Amino acid sequence: MIEIFSLILTLGVYLASRKASTKLNNHPLLSPAVLSILIISAILLIFKIPYREYFQGARPIHFMLGPATVSLALPLFAQLEKLKKLLVPLCLSLIVGSVIGIFSAVLIGASFGLPHEILLSLAPKSVTTPIAMGVSEKIGGIASLSTVFVMITGLFGAAIATSILGMVKVKDPAVKGFALGLASHGLGTARAFQVSSVAGAFAGLAMALNGLMTAILVPLLLFLIP
Repeated sequence: MIEIFSLILTLGVYLASRKASTKLNNHPLLSPAVLSILIISAILLIFKIPYREYFQGARPIHFMLGPATVSLALPLFAQLEKLKKLLVPLCLSLIVGSVIGIFSAVLIGASFGLPHEILLSLAPKSVTTPIAMGVSEKIGGIASLSTVFVMITGLFGAAIATSILGMVKVKDPAVKGFALGLASHGLGTARAFQVSSVAGAFAGLAMALNGLMTAILVPLLLFLIP
């Protein structure tokens, strides 16, 4: 029974969140993904439903994340000519953004005297959860804690990134999307698709490349983490 409830809850809350977001002109603070996470979390807490039981019912949706991620290549293929023109600046942005994504939170945490194990868990915060968990375990961090940091990063980025990009007058949807995917992984990509299909395509590219870059850089630059 809990399996059916979890599946209906997840789909129902997401559809309702999407409808609410559309009616409110896709306000950045009301991203369907962000709203869904907050509402479902509240329901699980109120009714004291263990997350493990909820996840068992929602597993079919989780399984579809793989095909959904692969399908992000389709809108990107449609932007192939634009990608060729922006290849060099995007590669430079990837390197800079990945390094900053790794060390910004780590150095802030170090300034507050956080333990080394937590700093290691912070390092992969800007990539998708499976990659972050794998990297965290490999370098001696706490995988479950890295998952929390990944979710906070995604929620925060999806909520405020478009507003900040607007403040600094970034207008190119490809640049907006790449920044969102680079900084806020899957939730940022979901938000980018609300901006435009071009933004979503480049966000998906940034999310994938940053996952690869972080998995390579973190072990290599481990000695720099305080």
